[in-house]
Amino acid sequence: MSKQIRIINCGSGNLHSVAAGMARAAAIGDYDVTVITEATDLQDADYIVLPGQGAFADCMRGLTSLPGMREALEERVLRAGVPYLGICVGMQMLLEQGREHGDHAGLGWIAGEVVPITPGDPTLKIPHMGWNELQLNQPDHPFFAGIEDGAHVYFVHSYHARCTDPDNVLATADYGETLTAVIGKDNIIATQFHPEKSHHTGQTLLENFLRMS
Repeated sequence: MSKQIRIINCGSGNLHSVAAGMARAAAIGDYDVTVITEATDLQDADYIVLPGQGAFADCMRGLTSLPGMREALEERVLRAGVPYLGICVGMQMLLEQGREHGDHAGLGWIAGEVVPITPGDPTLKIPHMGWNELQLNQPDHPFFAGIEDGAHVYFVHSYHARCTDPDNVLATADYGETLTAVIGKDNIIATQFHPEKSHHTGQTLLENFLRMS
């Protein structure tokens, strides 16, 4: 029986490339990839993916506007232990607070806040956009199987996650300051960069996520 990968559409864009990337990763086994907007579609999910693009508050609003979706997410991810992958703002929403255009509550699954990037070098432009190197804090984590320290991935963001517990920060990137690039806790993995746009490295990471069951 196929394992079910559910990608949540909370109206924040970038769905096509994420779905295409997951479909390529799904070629490693027997998986079905479906984009969903109904909370009931999480009931048989074996993997859950939440992409996000744009402002923190808009993405949270889009997620919570889907009837029962937040409750279904918490049931499946926090209590049932279904593997979760957050991408870009889908990572930021895991934290307690987002500080973009005011203070906004996140899901609160990971202690910390989302704050503006403030590089020490004034020549560095915001947003942080383009390729940058991953610095692996936990290189033995199964999400990084086959990934070397210094691998290049593609970023587009102006805010980043500041986690309370450093053990939740699996990888970072340098952009005039240390930026959180990957966070993790138990069955939860999330990337600030876009794995679906990060060529071979990103594809390997998506495949690794599907092996984390």
